[in-house]
Amino acid sequence: MSAIEIRPAAECRYDIVSLGEVMLRLDPGEGRIRTARSFRASEGGGEYNVARGFRRAFGKRAAIVTALVKDEVGRLVEDLILQGGVDTSFIKWVESDGVGRTVRNGLNFTERGFGIRGAVGNNDRGNTATMQMQPEDIDWEYLFGELGVRWFHTGGIYAALSEETAATAKAAMQAAKKYGTIVSFDLNYRPSLWKSHGGQARCQEVNRELAKYVDVMIGNEEDFTASLGFEVEGVNENLDNLEVESFRKMIEQVSAEFTNFQAIGTTMRQVRTATVNDWGAVAWSREQGFVQAIQRDGLEILDRVGGGDSFASGLIYGLMETGDIEKAVNYGAAHGALAMTTPGDTSMASLEEIENVMRGGSARVKR
Repeated sequence: MSAIEIRPAAECRYDIVSLGEVMLRLDPGEGRIRTARSFRASEGGGEYNVARGFRRAFGKRAAIVTALVKDEVGRLVEDLILQGGVDTSFIKWVESDGVGRTVRNGLNFTERGFGIRGAVGNNDRGNTATMQMQPEDIDWEYLFGELGVRWFHTGGIYAALSEETAATAKAAMQAAKKYGTIVSFDLNYRPSLWKSHGGQARCQEVNRELAKYVDVMIGNEEDFTASLGFEVEGVNENLDNLEVESFRKMIEQVSAEFTNFQAIGTTMRQVRTATVNDWGAVAWSREQGFVQAIQRDGLEILDRVGGGDSFASGLIYGLMETGDIEKAVNYGAAHGALAMTTPGDTSMASLEEIENVMRGGSARVKR
């Protein structure tokens, strides 16, 4: 039996729609933010990265629901989204006040790290257009009811931006459920986003409310603890290493409380250095039980940002195309591993490369 029943493609305009903020990422390459004189520009955002990976790596129809300021930076972000093949029809455009006093586009300065020096992210996203989105800004009935969407994805980063974005996520999830759209949510806990409005207590309150509408919950071990309040035994003090059996027990707790969850997926990472990690994943479905992906110890990493988002898009693709939770978690783990071999938030992998890695293919040169 399939892990999840998904609406037929012929009934829907989109295979996936994501709701979240898309920021302009400014990357100093091999250098440091503090000493950079030039930056490489790209786009990124936790929820958006999933939709883009779904379009570019897996060839599926994807759209993003977000908001941008109608200025040159906003148009640059739009151009980058269009190059990624993601439909921009549901971007809410906000008039600029000329100086960013009332509304802005988000910026994300990220340096990749190397060896003993960890990656660093410096977000400049206060008062952004996305942060100010309201539930009524998007015609959810038209999107989910008239056009049709097979899968809707959002997450804890978007929900953490403001009280308004949490309410908007809830409205979108409720509409998706009304029309039989599968809803996934990536917990993606970021302490800095909750610091100014309620901290971890408010984080858990918001995420536990949104979890009521979720079919597929995604996260890592820290996410489930910090965002939903589930305790995990068998981890070290940095929450980098997790025994598979400990996580199996946690999934039993989570799935028992949230009986609406049809599947759960999580990445497991042990950080040896910024450029060498042990990388793995586990997943569970109510119909098929608990499974573990191929473990990749000593995985070499160029840029770790977006690895979890690429895991999510691979997991979703596997569930949509095969209905098999074991295949799905291996699509996710392989896609996440490949995404971390290239710069930027977004995946540059192809389906052929992903399936080659899943089969245990080598890194020999291809000519």
